[in-house]
Formats: sequence, structure tokens, C-alpha cells
Amino acid sequence: MDGGSEGGFTLIELLIVIVVLGILAAIVIFSLTGVTGQSAVAACNTDAKSVQTAVQAYESNPPTGVAAGTAPTSVAALVPAYLHSAPTATTGTSGYAVSIDTATAGQVDVSFVAAGGGSTTPASYDTVGCSAA
Repeated sequence: MDGGSEGGFTLIELLIVIVVLGILAAIVIFSLTGVTGQSAVAACNTDAKSVQTAVQAYESNPPTGVAAGTAPTSVAALVPAYLHSAPTATTGTSGYAVSIDTATAGQVDVSFVAAGGGSTTPASYDTVGCSAA
């Protein structure tokens, strides 16, 4: 038998590799959380803009029996002729819901859904956008 040492990694070397991999994983996870927030804002802006465009199409070419220039009273009135499907309120800890302001003709509102499901005061899409989502 040969009494020489066998080739391999020491315990310290393995621990250093594990620590480095853990640090790299943490960096990747924290960098992706910013991307998730940006994508939520982009989705909110897209939904609000889609509803705003559908409202303008409704007002310029209303359905039969509705006077020209009349604003829709709800997002549901836009489906399916002007909007493929109504944006639904985001579920989870926080999100947004897009609706039509009945007090201001043609105004699209974004209501932010707080943690726990309670919605806050609607913010006008035209002036605030979805930056708080």
C-alpha cells in the first residue's frame, strides 16, 4: 500500500466554495426583485393605457343606441367590442385595479390594492400613472 495522501478538496476549500455560491445567489435574488417591481409598473401602465384607448374608441364609435361622445360607465361595457378582456384586479399582497371614473367622463382610474386586499383612493392614470404599484 502507498502511504501518500489522496487527491481531493479539504473541508475549508469546500466551505469557501459554498459561501461564495451563497453570496452569488443572494446577489442574483436581490437584483431580480427590482425587475419584478418594474414589470408590475409596466403591466399597470399597459392595462390603463389599453382601457384609455378603448374608452376613446367607444366615444368615437359607440354601440347602437348610444349617442356619440357618450363615455362608458364601466370597463365591462367595453368588452368584447372595444377591449378583448377586462383587466382584473391583481391578487396577492399588493397590486392595482383599472376602472372608469363615472364622475369625469372618459377618465380612467387606477386603484392601488394595499396589503390585505383593501383598495386605496383611485389615482388618475392621466396625472399619476402606475408608479405607486
